[in-house]
Amino acid sequence: MKLNQIADKPGARKNRMRIGRGIGSGMGKTGGRGGKGQTARSGVRIKGFEGGQMPLHRRLPKRGFRNTAFAVKLNEINLGKVQAAIDAGLLDAKATVDAEAMVKAGMMRRAKGGVKLLGEGELKAKVAFAVLRASKSAIAAVEKAGGSVKILAPAPEAEESEPKGKKRKPKAEGAEAEA
Repeated sequence: MKLNQIADKPGARKNRMRIGRGIGSGMGKTGGRGGKGQTARSGVRIKGFEGGQMPLHRRLPKRGFRNTAFAVKLNEINLGKVQAAIDAGLLDAKATVDAEAMVKAGMMRRAKGGVKLLGEGELKAKVAFAVLRASKSAIAAVEKAGGSVKILAPAPEAEESEPKGKKRKPKAEGAEAEA
């Protein structure tokens, strides 16, 4: 076999369809876009449009509430990844392992809101963790290996701040007596 004999299997590569090149090509005139109207033009915006009928995404009831204004964005780290970093010498098992140490070890790019420790993988080293959250399985695995998990309090700015534009009025003293 020579370099000039190497080729894809027949049918692996198809030629590009050249549209708008006359009647004989089979892709002339409208160029595969059908006839007239909004869809024949660029910048089409009718993904959920149902011909004027109320679209499905508006007919269905809206349920629940997700308060994303105060949601804490966390990095999820599995115990297996921590063990791999310890084995590679990136993390010091004797020191407390927190978000800053994990960023320094290259396990994540930035600390975000904190770290959630997950229990997937096996932890052999005795490690003291300081994280924002941890799953029950992760805490059990760390304690089984002889380590400890300290759950940190969330940042105070996330707890105390109120949504913009909403200020609470103090309850009137007479309202408590009526109720």
